[in-house]
Amino acid sequence: MPLIDRVEIYVKAGDGGNGAVSFRREKYVPFGGPDGGDGGKGGSVVLRADRRIGTLRKYHRGAGRFVAEGGGNGAGKKKHGKNGQDLILAVPPGTLVYKEDNERELLADLAMEGQEVMVARGGRGGHGNTRFATPTNQAPHFAENGDAGEEACLSLELKLLADVGIIGQPSVGKSTLLAAASAARPKIAEYPFTTTEPVLGVVEVDQRSFVLAEIPGLIEGAHEGHGLGLDFLRHAERTRVLVHLLDGGSADPVADMKQVNRELAEFSPKLSEKPQIVAVNKIDIPEVRERIPKLEGRLAEIEEPLFFISAATTENVSLLMSKAYEMLESAEPPRMEEAMKIFRPQPRRERVSVSRKGDAFVVSSPRAEKMVARMDLHNPEARAYLRGRFARMGITAALEKEGVQPGDVVWFGRIAMVWE
Repeated sequence: MPLIDRVEIYVKAGDGGNGAVSFRREKYVPFGGPDGGDGGKGGSVVLRADRRIGTLRKYHRGAGRFVAEGGGNGAGKKKHGKNGQDLILAVPPGTLVYKEDNERELLADLAMEGQEVMVARGGRGGHGNTRFATPTNQAPHFAENGDAGEEACLSLELKLLADVGIIGQPSVGKSTLLAAASAARPKIAEYPFTTTEPVLGVVEVDQRSFVLAEIPGLIEGAHEGHGLGLDFLRHAERTRVLVHLLDGGSADPVADMKQVNRELAEFSPKLSEKPQIVAVNKIDIPEVRERIPKLEGRLAEIEEPLFFISAATTENVSLLMSKAYEMLESAEPPRMEEAMKIFRPQPRRERVSVSRKGDAFVVSSPRAEKMVARMDLHNPEARAYLRGRFARMGITAALEKEGVQPGDVVWFGRIAMVWE
């Protein structure tokens, strides 16, 4: 089963509920005033880091569309519509959230438990007719529709958060070492790519602990996507210390180590600069144990701490893990991605522009576009209300300057209305 650490999803926040048109109906009050309530706010879509979630598998393929609950409509007696419930999507800690628009934008780096980001804001509920009562119009027969909820196409990319990563060529015993050092139980077999999904384990060292992860499959060309390279190299970026595991029975363990280090450097220079511990595995095999003096000579040139271990029998594994914890205390913390800050400004005044498109006119004003979208343009009172707002916003003057006449079509975003 392939690793699922990158997925694309579509999210949509809930639409706001519509405002109500209603009037009081009370005994002995024949002409009661307006009492239409506002619509409820639509639910937003929020991504939240949850350590109980280990992969992005549930967002793969058929489960890639997520829509939050819409707001309820307002009602008489000034009853406010029910607010839509926010949709909380749990993702593993270490998930990068990208917005796929004209450009790929990083919205958030959900590195720690409980961190969250709102990726689609729920639509505002429409105002009921109570809101539009004025001294000159004490009984308005119109209300607002709710705003549409925001929508977005997102890419989620998982980079596991582990303190120490085990690297090395296939079949050197990485899964066995993870099982020996922690309570993790990865799949172990004789073929090269046993581990096809990242596995984490917690290592206890003198009543202290750290998170250990396996970074499998670093064959030659891994940085170009050969084997399982790209699927796992990105997970190594956030580790602070690397345990470089070598096969003591290999014909040339030094060449193996150099090849893996080249792949690290090709993928990310910073990854190759991380502190390493070199561990030669399989000394439980008599032939390998006999080679220890020779291997010590071959590896004398390296500057990293050197251990000879047996992951199968756990010989020297505890010493190796103690050294890993010691190096962790002085290692740099993992670098987190710098996410873009999401601003949703609501300017009080905006520049309004009017242009001609054939026989029609196009008004460029996000504020006016929202106002038109909220109104029932078949309602004469609603149109009269809009005309008043347009005059105060300078839209009427700008249209008249361009030569608009009654009966002309005027576009506000995707909505066309006939000018009166």
